[in-house]
Amino acid sequence: MSDAEAELAAQRALRERIEKRKAEKQGPVTAGAKLTGKAADLLAAVRAVESGERPVAHVFDEPEPAPRKPVKEPVRRPTPTAAAPPASAAATSPETVEAVREVLTAGGAPAALAVPATAALGDGAAAQLRDDPWQLLRIAGVRPEQTDGFARALLGAECGPDDERRGRAITVWLLEQAALAGHTALDADELRAALAQRSVPDPDAAVQNAIADGDVLVFQDALDASPSTAALPPSGEGEVQEDADGERPVRVLIGLERCALAEESLADGLARVINSLVKADETDVAAWERAAGAASRSAAELIRAVAGHGLVLHTGGEAARAEPSALVAAARAMGLRVCAATHSPDGRRRLAALLAAAEGSAAAGAETAGVAAERGEPTDAVATVAGLLSGAEGPGRDADGALAVDLLVVLDAPQLDVETAAMVVESLPDGARLVLSGDPSVLWPAGAGRVFGDLLAARVCPQIASRMPDTGPIGELVSGIGIGELNEVAAPGKEVVIVPVRDPGEAVHRTVQLVADSVPRAIGVPSEHTQVITPGHGGAAGTRALNTALKERLNPGPGRFGGFDPGDRVAYSPALGRTVPGRVVKADADGLHLDCEGTPVVVPKEQVERLVRHGWALTAHQAVGQRWPAAVVVLPGDAAQALTRAWVYTAFGRADRHLSVVQGADQALPRAVAEIPAKPRTTRLQTLMRMQVPAGG
Repeated sequence: MSDAEAELAAQRALRERIEKRKAEKQGPVTAGAKLTGKAADLLAAVRAVESGERPVAHVFDEPEPAPRKPVKEPVRRPTPTAAAPPASAAATSPETVEAVREVLTAGGAPAALAVPATAALGDGAAAQLRDDPWQLLRIAGVRPEQTDGFARALLGAECGPDDERRGRAITVWLLEQAALAGHTALDADELRAALAQRSVPDPDAAVQNAIADGDVLVFQDALDASPSTAALPPSGEGEVQEDADGERPVRVLIGLERCALAEESLADGLARVINSLVKADETDVAAWERAAGAASRSAAELIRAVAGHGLVLHTGGEAARAEPSALVAAARAMGLRVCAATHSPDGRRRLAALLAAAEGSAAAGAETAGVAAERGEPTDAVATVAGLLSGAEGPGRDADGALAVDLLVVLDAPQLDVETAAMVVESLPDGARLVLSGDPSVLWPAGAGRVFGDLLAARVCPQIASRMPDTGPIGELVSGIGIGELNEVAAPGKEVVIVPVRDPGEAVHRTVQLVADSVPRAIGVPSEHTQVITPGHGGAAGTRALNTALKERLNPGPGRFGGFDPGDRVAYSPALGRTVPGRVVKADADGLHLDCEGTPVVVPKEQVERLVRHGWALTAHQAVGQRWPAAVVVLPGDAAQALTRAWVYTAFGRADRHLSVVQGADQALPRAVAEIPAKPRTTRLQTLMRMQVPAGG
């Protein structure tokens, strides 16, 4: 399977499990149905005695059961080497696409939208668009005003702003835009105000129609965050209402069905993880305590917390990654099935080096582990989250479809959106432990939700804060930014350099000079190991302008392969929120061949424009979860409005040995660090978790 197909399969499996769990909750409960092993045998024996089937004296005289056969290691899927279109697009017939193209042309819409429209709407896309032209809003990048023109061309006099099809489609579109901004739901009053701004005459009716079609759901959340959240029928009232008993004010929230289902499934799964852990016997307790006694202070706290709890949160910076590494090494030494997952391949490589070092120091004469640590090679216990879910990496799955692990440690946990987190948690077997570890000060995920932040705020499980600070001038600078202080730091080895510029043009010029000449000459870091980070893609000093200038200096060429040449640094984005650095190898009839962190990837020609960008310059969101020996952070004056404390913290923290700051934002930089936190997100996970689990776990 390709990476894209595997992710689609995982999402389908998640929805099937959600529906199955809902059906089980609605059906009769069979006592003891989920017991296994000795507990199941004892229950069967008791029932046999109660029914008179067997005499009491002989019930428990059974011989010892035969030892279970060891389970074979799951078959691993090969690492995907080709990017494939979504399954829906691959299965579309040319006739269907041509029919959609005719409808688009008749409505004055670009014919290039035929393929994405067919992928979004299915085989009946042409008929759907003729009947409801506003369905075109389901295609990414299409805006309401464009769809209004398309509808007028198709419907003529029948088209009007009060058309219920228009109101329903714009309601869903607004919630999709909110999800792209990180919200899993919107306040009802905010949604109605946004509909009014889009010239929807009756926002209440538009919301009611969207709810009736099943595209969105409505919820009541108690304002005091007490456990009173429930899905309700549409009320049409204002934001703050009283509940059914008239005792507690509530807030009405409206969200997309997929986000709501994922958030509720995640809360259910986390409650299961917390409650399904079997109490350890004396032998296990002693083993965990021995492991804690051999670890450093912070790592020992983490190990002891994991020993007694199903879910544990761990916070800390880059240096703190050594603590979950020590936990993984200790659990593997105890014979547990353990896997650690990171956000990016670079994070996997760095974690594998830490794990190899931890296991090498714990095992006498572990020469192989030492070599792996020196090379930074991944081990079987380390994967990326995407690779773990797709089956391309990690331990694989057991016969029931659950991950074959007793302990799963997820690093870079702030990058988990609700849908990805729900898939991870739903994949865990009963009784498995889960550790979420990460730096809460970095940027939140590209998808909807703020899972790690919500769980920290809910306080439903142990939280271990690392005592290992990031060292050196860069670590000192970044630590200060995390608490809102932009301090001058001593950098005798030019670890931190500030380069003031007057305008974006000078910023681009100085950036190219730093990457191509100054950093290699003064710091000893070659250009290919220096990453440029800037606030956005557009503008005079955005990623597009910087990549054009850097390519011209570092790898000039005609761009004969869709704008790329062999040797170009690229950013490959196989899914939302995932960016993998790579390099162009060649291009042929199969597509553009990339080398992404040692993994060969072939991107078909028709997908190159959508999935591949030049990668000398990235945004901080693209760079999160990765580190480079040197980083050049560009802060042009026209991007000052995009700066927040989390953005600056994330961008500056991508440098390992050297950080150059091309400073054109003047006082906007210290103001962002001191005064501008991350934009709030509307989510429901914190309330759902407090409903499921008492505060404090």
